[in-house]
Amino acid sequence: MNKFIATLIAGLFATAAFAQTPATTPATAPASSAPVKSTAAVKADAKKTETVAKADAKESKADAKADAKEAKAEADAKKDVASAKADAKVSKAKAHHKAAKAKAEAAASTPAPVVSK
Repeated sequence: MNKFIATLIAGLFATAAFAQTPATTPATAPASSAPVKSTAAVKADAKKTETVAKADAKESKADAKADAKEAKAEADAKKDVASAKADAKVSKAKAHHKAAKAKAEAAASTPAPVVSK
């Protein structure tokens, strides 16, 4: 058991040491050597960004609509279940009332037993 614990602790230290080693990053070019974009390229990038933004807006609007429909359907289903439960309670109460009435009528129509000595 002691060897097992020692192995776990050694593994923990090895993992911690590995996690702390700095990752190597590739060298980047200096900012001054970056190519200058033409106005046409800037306009094209702006148009592309605008198109992407519009597509994202449409998608989020469609998602919101779908979520609203789903919520409405869920609410309707819950309402239907509640209605069905209420109907079941009413029919159960009617059945109990009918059974009690039939039992009372049966008891009333049977004559009392005659006791003779």
